[in-house]
Amino acid sequence: MEHRVALIPGDGIGPEITRAMRAVVDAAGVGISWQEVHVGAAVMEREGTPLPERALEAIREVGVAIKGPVTTPVGTGFRSVNVALRHAFDLYACVRPCRSLPGDGSRYTDVDLVIFRENTEDLYAGIEFAPGSPEVAAIDGLVRAAGMRGIRPGSALSLKPISEPASRAIVTAAFDYARANGRRKVTAVHKANIMKETDGLFLRVAREVASAYPDIAFEDKIVDAACMGLVQNPADFDVLVLPNLYGDIVSDLCAGLVGGLGLAPGANIGRDCAIFEATHGSAPDIAGRDIANPTAEFLSAAMMLDYLDEHAAAERVRRAVSATLAEGVAVTADIRRALTGSTEGAVGTRAYTEAVIAHL
Repeated sequence: MEHRVALIPGDGIGPEITRAMRAVVDAAGVGISWQEVHVGAAVMEREGTPLPERALEAIREVGVAIKGPVTTPVGTGFRSVNVALRHAFDLYACVRPCRSLPGDGSRYTDVDLVIFRENTEDLYAGIEFAPGSPEVAAIDGLVRAAGMRGIRPGSALSLKPISEPASRAIVTAAFDYARANGRRKVTAVHKANIMKETDGLFLRVAREVASAYPDIAFEDKIVDAACMGLVQNPADFDVLVLPNLYGDIVSDLCAGLVGGLGLAPGANIGRDCAIFEATHGSAPDIAGRDIANPTAEFLSAAMMLDYLDEHAAAERVRRAVSATLAEGVAVTADIRRALTGSTEGAVGTRAYTEAVIAHL
Protein backbone atom coordinates (compact mmCIF):
# COMPACT_ATOMS: atom_id res chain seq x y z
CA MET A 1 0.00 0.00 0.00
CA GLU A 2 1.29 3.46 -0.87
CA HIS A 3 0.61 6.32 1.51
CA ARG A 4 0.42 9.99 0.56
CA VAL A 5 2.31 12.28 2.95
CA ALA A 6 2.88 16.02 2.79
CA LEU A 7 6.56 16.78 3.38
CA ILE A 8 7.19 20.26 4.81
CA PRO A 9 10.96 20.95 4.70
CA GLY A 10 10.80 24.10 6.84
CA ASP A 11 13.63 26.58 7.47
CA GLY A 12 17.24 26.45 8.63
CA ILE A 13 18.29 22.84 9.09
CA GLY A 14 14.78 21.68 8.19
CA PRO A 15 15.52 20.74 4.57
CA GLU A 16 18.60 18.73 5.64
CA ILE A 17 16.94 16.71 8.38
CA THR A 18 13.74 16.08 6.41
CA ARG A 19 15.84 14.88 3.46
CA ALA A 20 17.63 12.50 5.85
CA MET A 21 14.32 11.36 7.34
CA ARG A 22 12.89 10.64 3.92
CA ALA A 23 15.90 8.46 3.08
CA VAL A 24 15.42 6.45 6.29
CA VAL A 25 11.68 5.96 5.79
CA ASP A 26 12.18 4.93 2.17
CA ALA A 27 14.89 2.47 3.25
CA ALA A 28 12.47 0.99 5.78
CA GLY A 29 10.47 -0.26 2.82
CA VAL A 30 7.28 1.77 3.28
CA GLY A 31 5.67 2.99 0.08
CA ILE A 32 5.14 6.73 0.43
CA SER A 33 4.28 9.33 -2.18
CA TRP A 34 5.98 12.44 -0.81
CA GLN A 35 4.34 15.74 -1.71
CA GLU A 36 6.48 18.76 -0.83
CA VAL A 37 4.75 21.74 0.73
CA HIS A 38 6.71 24.92 1.43
CA VAL A 39 5.98 27.30 4.33
CA GLY A 40 8.03 29.62 6.52
CA ALA A 41 10.45 32.50 6.19
CA ALA A 42 11.41 32.01 2.53
CA VAL A 43 7.74 31.79 1.52
CA MET A 44 7.05 34.93 3.56
CA GLU A 45 9.64 36.81 1.50
CA ARG A 46 8.11 35.70 -1.79
CA GLU A 47 4.40 35.72 -1.03
CA GLY A 48 3.89 38.01 1.96
CA THR A 49 2.64 35.18 4.18
CA PRO A 50 4.53 32.26 5.73
CA LEU A 51 1.52 29.97 5.38
CA PRO A 52 -0.29 30.47 2.04
CA GLU A 53 -3.70 28.97 1.47
CA ARG A 54 -2.33 26.60 -1.18
CA ALA A 55 -0.12 25.01 1.50
CA LEU A 56 -3.11 24.49 3.78
CA GLU A 57 -5.09 22.96 0.93
CA ALA A 58 -2.26 20.56 0.06
CA ILE A 59 -2.02 19.36 3.67
CA ARG A 60 -5.79 19.12 3.99
CA GLU A 61 -6.05 16.96 0.88
CA VAL A 62 -3.46 14.45 2.14
CA GLY A 63 -4.35 14.48 5.85
CA VAL A 64 -0.87 13.43 7.06
CA ALA A 65 2.25 15.59 7.09
CA ILE A 66 5.74 15.58 8.53
CA LYS A 67 7.68 18.80 8.83
CA GLY A 68 11.04 20.22 9.65
CA PRO A 69 11.40 23.15 12.05
CA VAL A 70 10.04 26.52 10.92
CA THR A 71 11.57 29.76 12.22
CA THR A 72 9.32 31.93 14.38
CA PRO A 73 10.46 35.54 14.88
CA VAL A 74 10.77 36.54 18.56
CA GLY A 75 8.75 39.55 19.67
CA THR A 76 8.00 40.86 16.17
CA GLY A 77 7.08 39.59 12.72
CA PHE A 78 4.61 36.89 11.77
CA ARG A 79 3.04 34.62 14.33
CA SER A 80 4.14 31.02 14.68
CA VAL A 81 3.47 28.82 11.64
CA ASN A 82 3.30 25.87 14.03
CA VAL A 83 0.49 27.49 16.04
CA ALA A 84 -1.33 28.47 12.83
CA LEU A 85 -1.19 24.88 11.55
CA ARG A 86 -2.57 23.55 14.83
CA HIS A 87 -5.48 25.99 14.68
CA ALA A 88 -6.15 25.46 10.95
CA PHE A 89 -6.52 21.70 11.34
CA ASP A 90 -7.74 21.57 14.95
CA LEU A 91 -4.69 19.52 15.94
CA TYR A 92 -5.84 19.44 19.52
CA ALA A 93 -3.33 16.89 20.86
CA CYS A 94 0.41 17.46 20.95
CA VAL A 95 1.97 14.10 21.83
CA ARG A 96 5.61 14.03 22.98
CA PRO A 97 7.19 10.70 24.02
CA CYS A 98 10.39 11.18 26.02
CA ARG A 99 12.36 7.94 26.30
CA SER A 100 15.98 7.35 27.21
CA LEU A 101 18.29 6.50 24.30
CA PRO A 102 21.86 5.18 24.26
CA GLY A 103 24.33 8.04 24.36
CA ASP A 104 21.77 10.74 25.17
CA GLY A 105 24.08 12.21 27.80
CA SER A 106 21.42 12.32 30.49
CA ARG A 107 21.95 11.48 34.14
CA TYR A 108 18.98 9.11 33.79
CA THR A 109 18.94 5.86 31.82
CA ASP A 110 15.36 4.62 32.18
CA VAL A 111 13.06 7.56 31.47
CA ASP A 112 9.84 6.60 29.66
CA LEU A 113 7.30 9.41 29.68
CA VAL A 114 4.56 10.51 27.29
CA ILE A 115 3.23 14.08 27.41
CA PHE A 116 -0.21 15.03 26.09
CA ARG A 117 -0.49 18.80 25.64
CA GLU A 118 -3.74 20.52 24.68
CA ASN A 119 -2.87 22.40 21.52
CA THR A 120 -5.63 24.87 20.62
CA GLU A 121 -6.41 27.20 23.51
CA ASP A 122 -5.01 28.53 26.82
CA LEU A 123 -2.59 31.46 26.56
CA TYR A 124 -1.48 30.21 23.13
CA ALA A 125 -4.91 30.93 21.64
CA GLY A 126 -3.39 34.16 20.34
CA ILE A 127 -5.98 36.49 21.88
CA GLU A 128 -3.76 39.46 22.68
CA PHE A 129 -4.20 43.23 22.87
CA ALA A 130 -1.60 45.98 22.85
CA PRO A 131 -1.14 48.53 25.64
CA GLY A 132 -3.51 51.46 25.28
CA SER A 133 -5.79 49.65 22.85
CA PRO A 134 -9.57 50.12 23.09
CA GLU A 135 -9.90 46.37 23.70
CA VAL A 136 -7.81 46.59 26.88
CA ALA A 137 -9.91 49.55 28.03
CA ALA A 138 -13.13 47.63 27.36
CA ILE A 139 -11.92 44.56 29.23
CA ASP A 140 -10.73 46.77 32.09
CA GLY A 141 -14.26 48.14 32.30
CA LEU A 142 -15.71 44.65 32.49
CA VAL A 143 -13.23 43.67 35.20
CA ARG A 144 -14.01 46.71 37.33
CA ALA A 145 -17.77 46.21 36.84
CA ALA A 146 -17.35 42.69 38.23
CA GLY A 147 -15.87 44.16 41.41
CA MET A 148 -12.30 43.08 40.71
CA ARG A 149 -9.13 45.12 40.74
CA GLY A 150 -8.66 46.88 37.42
CA ILE A 151 -5.91 46.37 34.87
CA ARG A 152 -2.82 48.49 35.46
CA PRO A 153 -2.41 51.31 32.88
CA GLY A 154 0.15 50.50 30.19
CA SER A 155 -0.63 46.78 30.28
CA ALA A 156 -0.66 44.43 27.34
CA LEU A 157 -3.22 41.67 27.70
CA SER A 158 -3.42 37.98 26.79
CA LEU A 159 -6.58 35.98 27.43
CA LYS A 160 -6.52 32.39 28.69
CA PRO A 161 -9.55 30.46 27.42
CA ILE A 162 -9.94 26.92 28.75
CA SER A 163 -13.03 25.06 27.54
CA GLU A 164 -14.78 21.91 28.70
CA PRO A 165 -14.80 20.27 25.23
CA ALA A 166 -11.09 20.85 24.58
CA SER A 167 -10.14 19.70 28.08
CA ARG A 168 -12.26 16.57 27.71
CA ALA A 169 -10.75 15.78 24.31
CA ILE A 170 -7.12 15.96 25.46
CA VAL A 171 -7.67 14.09 28.74
CA THR A 172 -9.63 11.36 26.92
CA ALA A 173 -6.82 11.07 24.37
CA ALA A 174 -4.30 10.60 27.19
CA PHE A 175 -6.36 7.88 28.86
CA ASP A 176 -7.09 6.12 25.57
CA TYR A 177 -3.37 6.09 24.81
CA ALA A 178 -2.57 4.77 28.29
CA ARG A 179 -5.07 1.94 27.95
CA ALA A 180 -4.02 1.02 24.40
CA ASN A 181 -0.32 0.97 25.29
CA GLY A 182 -0.40 -0.71 28.68
CA ARG A 183 0.58 2.41 30.63
CA ARG A 184 -0.05 2.45 34.36
CA LYS A 185 -0.95 6.03 35.28
CA VAL A 186 -2.11 9.41 33.98
CA THR A 187 -1.15 12.62 35.79
CA ALA A 188 -3.13 15.82 35.14
CA VAL A 189 -0.96 18.90 35.67
CA HIS A 190 -2.52 22.26 36.53
CA LYS A 191 -2.46 25.42 38.67
CA ALA A 192 -6.02 25.18 39.91
CA ASN A 193 -5.04 26.41 43.36
CA ILE A 194 -4.58 29.90 41.84
CA MET A 195 -6.56 29.89 38.57
CA LYS A 196 -9.69 28.37 39.98
CA GLU A 197 -11.93 28.92 36.97
CA THR A 198 -9.67 28.04 34.01
CA ASP A 199 -7.33 25.45 35.49
CA GLY A 200 -10.11 24.51 37.88
CA LEU A 201 -12.30 23.56 34.91
CA PHE A 202 -9.46 21.52 33.38
CA LEU A 203 -8.96 19.64 36.65
CA ARG A 204 -12.67 18.95 37.15
CA VAL A 205 -12.95 17.53 33.64
CA ALA A 206 -9.80 15.43 34.15
CA ARG A 207 -11.23 13.89 37.32
CA GLU A 208 -14.52 13.16 35.59
CA VAL A 209 -12.84 11.49 32.61
CA ALA A 210 -10.55 9.50 34.92
CA SER A 211 -13.58 7.92 36.60
CA ALA A 212 -14.41 6.18 33.31
CA TYR A 213 -10.99 4.45 33.26
CA PRO A 214 -10.80 2.47 36.53
CA ASP A 215 -8.00 0.32 35.10
CA ILE A 216 -5.67 3.35 34.84
CA ALA A 217 -4.32 5.06 37.97
CA PHE A 218 -4.95 8.81 38.12
CA GLU A 219 -3.41 11.67 40.04
CA ASP A 220 -3.23 15.43 39.69
CA LYS A 221 -0.29 17.67 40.50
CA ILE A 222 0.24 21.43 40.64
CA VAL A 223 2.60 22.35 37.82
CA ASP A 224 5.49 23.60 39.97
CA ALA A 225 5.41 20.48 42.14
CA ALA A 226 5.20 18.33 39.01
CA CYS A 227 8.32 19.97 37.56
CA MET A 228 10.23 19.38 40.78
CA GLY A 229 9.07 15.77 40.89
CA LEU A 230 10.07 15.13 37.28
CA VAL A 231 13.60 16.34 37.96
CA GLN A 232 13.93 14.43 41.23
CA ASN A 233 12.48 11.10 40.07
CA PRO A 234 10.92 10.86 36.61
CA ALA A 235 9.99 7.22 37.28
CA ASP A 236 7.17 8.54 39.49
CA PHE A 237 5.37 9.62 36.30
CA ASP A 238 4.08 7.82 33.23
CA VAL A 239 1.58 9.70 31.00
CA LEU A 240 1.08 13.40 31.70
CA VAL A 241 -1.76 15.58 30.39
CA LEU A 242 -1.60 19.37 30.53
CA PRO A 243 -3.11 22.59 29.20
CA ASN A 244 -1.19 24.30 26.40
CA LEU A 245 1.31 26.57 28.18
CA TYR A 246 2.30 24.10 30.91
CA GLY A 247 2.47 21.37 28.29
CA ASP A 248 4.94 23.39 26.23
CA ILE A 249 7.23 23.95 29.21
CA VAL A 250 6.96 20.49 30.77
CA SER A 251 7.48 18.66 27.46
CA ASP A 252 10.76 20.53 26.98
CA LEU A 253 11.73 19.76 30.58
CA CYS A 254 11.09 16.08 29.91
CA ALA A 255 13.11 16.27 26.69
CA GLY A 256 15.96 17.56 28.84
CA LEU A 257 15.74 14.37 30.90
CA VAL A 258 16.54 12.30 27.79
CA GLY A 259 19.28 14.32 26.14
CA GLY A 260 17.48 17.43 24.87
CA LEU A 261 15.29 18.57 22.02
CA GLY A 262 17.61 17.10 19.40
CA LEU A 263 16.36 13.66 20.43
CA ALA A 264 12.70 14.52 21.08
CA PRO A 265 10.02 13.58 18.53
CA GLY A 266 6.52 15.01 18.44
CA ALA A 267 3.10 14.69 16.85
CA ASN A 268 0.15 17.04 16.51
CA ILE A 269 -3.01 14.98 16.16
CA GLY A 270 -6.51 16.05 15.17
CA ARG A 271 -9.63 14.18 14.19
CA ASP A 272 -8.96 14.44 10.45
CA CYS A 273 -5.30 15.38 10.17
CA ALA A 274 -1.95 14.71 11.82
CA ILE A 275 1.34 16.60 11.52
CA PHE A 276 4.58 15.09 12.85
CA GLU A 277 7.67 17.12 13.64
CA ALA A 278 10.95 17.29 15.48
CA THR A 279 10.47 19.53 18.50
CA HIS A 280 13.67 21.56 18.25
CA GLY A 281 14.21 24.87 16.45
CA SER A 282 15.45 25.64 12.96
CA ALA A 283 19.09 26.39 14.02
CA PRO A 284 19.87 28.69 11.06
CA ASP A 285 23.45 29.15 12.32
CA ILE A 286 24.32 25.57 11.36
CA ALA A 287 22.12 25.21 8.29
CA GLY A 288 23.82 23.72 5.25
CA ARG A 289 26.91 22.57 7.17
CA ASP A 290 26.08 18.84 7.37
CA ILE A 291 26.32 18.79 11.17
CA ALA A 292 22.66 18.76 12.27
CA ASN A 293 21.42 15.80 14.30
CA PRO A 294 18.30 14.36 12.57
CA THR A 295 17.44 11.87 15.35
CA ALA A 296 14.30 13.71 16.49
CA GLU A 297 13.05 13.81 12.89
CA PHE A 298 13.71 10.07 12.49
CA LEU A 299 11.75 9.29 15.66
CA SER A 300 8.94 11.62 14.57
CA ALA A 301 8.80 9.64 11.35
CA ALA A 302 8.46 6.45 13.41
CA MET A 303 5.45 8.02 15.14
CA MET A 304 4.04 8.85 11.71
CA LEU A 305 4.52 5.25 10.57
CA ASP A 306 2.62 4.05 13.62
CA TYR A 307 -0.18 6.48 12.72
CA LEU A 308 -0.22 4.95 9.21
CA ASP A 309 -0.46 1.45 10.76
CA GLU A 310 3.05 0.62 9.55
CA HIS A 311 4.00 -0.59 13.02
CA ALA A 312 6.73 -3.03 12.02
CA ALA A 313 8.54 -0.39 9.99
CA ALA A 314 8.16 2.13 12.83
CA GLU A 315 9.79 -0.29 15.27
CA ARG A 316 12.60 -1.03 12.80
CA VAL A 317 13.38 2.69 12.53
CA ARG A 318 13.46 3.09 16.31
CA ARG A 319 15.71 0.05 16.71
CA ALA A 320 18.06 1.23 13.96
CA VAL A 321 18.41 4.63 15.65
CA SER A 322 19.08 3.01 19.03
CA ALA A 323 21.61 0.59 17.55
CA THR A 324 23.50 3.41 15.83
CA LEU A 325 23.58 5.50 18.99
CA ALA A 326 24.62 2.50 21.09
CA GLU A 327 27.58 1.84 18.78
CA GLY A 328 28.60 5.46 19.20
CA VAL A 329 30.79 5.44 16.10
CA ALA A 330 28.96 7.13 13.22
CA VAL A 331 27.18 9.76 15.31
CA THR A 332 26.89 13.54 15.11
CA ALA A 333 28.95 15.87 17.25
CA ASP A 334 26.34 16.44 19.98
CA ILE A 335 25.98 12.69 20.53
CA ARG A 336 29.74 12.14 20.34
CA ARG A 337 30.27 14.80 23.00
CA ALA A 338 27.66 13.21 25.26
CA LEU A 339 29.37 9.82 24.89
CA THR A 340 33.02 10.82 25.20
CA GLY A 341 33.23 14.47 26.28
CA SER A 342 34.76 15.35 22.90
CA THR A 343 33.54 15.82 19.35
CA GLU A 344 36.57 14.00 17.93
CA GLY A 345 35.47 11.31 15.49
CA ALA A 346 31.98 12.75 14.98
CA VAL A 347 30.37 12.46 11.56
CA GLY A 348 27.93 14.66 9.68
CA THR A 349 24.23 14.41 9.05
CA ARG A 350 24.60 12.36 5.88
CA ALA A 351 27.04 9.82 7.34
CA TYR A 352 24.90 9.36 10.45
CA THR A 353 21.86 8.81 8.23
CA GLU A 354 23.73 6.18 6.24
CA ALA A 355 24.64 4.41 9.48
CA VAL A 356 21.00 4.30 10.58
CA ILE A 357 19.98 2.96 7.17
CA ALA A 358 22.66 0.27 7.43
CA HIS A 359 21.16 -0.86 10.75
CA LEU A 360 17.75 -1.21 9.14
